[in-house]
Amino acid sequence: MLHTTENALLRRIAVEQAESRAPSLVAAVGRGHQLPWTGARGKVDGATPTTDTQYRIGSITKSFVAALVLRLRDEGRLDLNDPLDKHVPGTAFGAVTVAQLLSHTSGLTSESPGQWWERAAGADWSALDASLPADAVKHRPGAKFHYSNVGYGVLGELVSRLRGASWLQVLEAEILKPLELTRTTPQPTAPAATGWAVHPYADLLLPEPTPDAVAMAPAGQLWCSVLDLARWNRFVGGDTGDVLSPDTVAEMREPVHIDDDASWTAAYGLGLQVMRINGRRVVGHGGSMPGFLAMNLVDPKTGTGAVLMANSTAGVPIGALAADLIEIVEQHEPVLPDEWEPLAEADPRLLALTGQWNWGPTPYVLRLLPDGWVSLNPVSGRGRASRFRPDGPDQWTGLDGYYSGETLRVCRTGAGAVSHLDLATFVFTREPYGTPDAIPGGVDEQGWRTRQS
Repeated sequence: MLHTTENALLRRIAVEQAESRAPSLVAAVGRGHQLPWTGARGKVDGATPTTDTQYRIGSITKSFVAALVLRLRDEGRLDLNDPLDKHVPGTAFGAVTVAQLLSHTSGLTSESPGQWWERAAGADWSALDASLPADAVKHRPGAKFHYSNVGYGVLGELVSRLRGASWLQVLEAEILKPLELTRTTPQPTAPAATGWAVHPYADLLLPEPTPDAVAMAPAGQLWCSVLDLARWNRFVGGDTGDVLSPDTVAEMREPVHIDDDASWTAAYGLGLQVMRINGRRVVGHGGSMPGFLAMNLVDPKTGTGAVLMANSTAGVPIGALAADLIEIVEQHEPVLPDEWEPLAEADPRLLALTGQWNWGPTPYVLRLLPDGWVSLNPVSGRGRASRFRPDGPDQWTGLDGYYSGETLRVCRTGAGAVSHLDLATFVFTREPYGTPDAIPGGVDEQGWRTRQS
């Protein structure tokens, strides 16, 4: 990374640490598989924090729990549309679905009843369950986004029930060890920062408690070093190792419900926050617990990401700061596009399908992509466009846009010649309304006319 870029990044966190009066702050920027920059300001136990210093990451814990749930889904152990009662029977809200819990659309209350759970010693699942009567559902399930820490306590119990071990044991075996996250733990292990509250009107500090949340721990228990959090940020961006398929993580990144109805700058997927900042779509998660703030954000399109952690209860705009670090890197050192190279091989049958196709009178272009993928885009650049992944002979599955998940098929005559394309019942022909037998409703016998009559 250029010295000018490094200086700009360091200055940005230095200004924020000073102006926000953060006792300490650590940050890292990643680009693809690389971690070209880390920085720190302030003091932990009288010294500048290092890349090994742990901070509490709060609600970023939720994205780890969500990954455990998606692993169960991918194994066929559950369906995201399953009601909770199928896997954790007996609750007062058993009709809410797994997907609704993941996306904060279950309607469940935001906080567990009783004492402020972030500052009080937690209790086990039976106590949490007993504290949640039917009126713990504050909104009709699926109706709106309502952030629920309780919902992730419930998901931690779901993971435990289906795996036959605590969610922390499952986390260690299925995520932390495979990704070599050796400094991610449920309790702090030295070196670790003390969590502080900063007096609003004087430069004074007050230590904050860090109790074990027990059944609520899946909502915000974990501690992490900046190196570990940077590796997790790569996971969110698509470098998933053997933990989940990149397609599954991409599914987690897709918005399920928006948080701000007016302008759509913030949304929530399956355990991940989605934001639009300065025209850039970034994903990750923020975290806050008494004494700590944290954020991981990555732009999946460019692979540039930033993580930050501070040991302050409030006052540090951690999300905006992470977004600024990404923007600094992209402005100083924009990612170069991959060099164009010709295809290594091309199936002649697929090559014969390329070129113009028409959906009624609207021309589209089908292009051949690597590995037998194809794209189908309107010639005008406006309208429904999608990429398609091969799913068998003469068949593909849509990956994005309107046709995501839909099937594209090549329809052939009895002699094997290509007749038309069928995309979710929409017919594409070589000529506008060509192949009349394939057009639903038929084609007028007089064909195209010179005037209205």
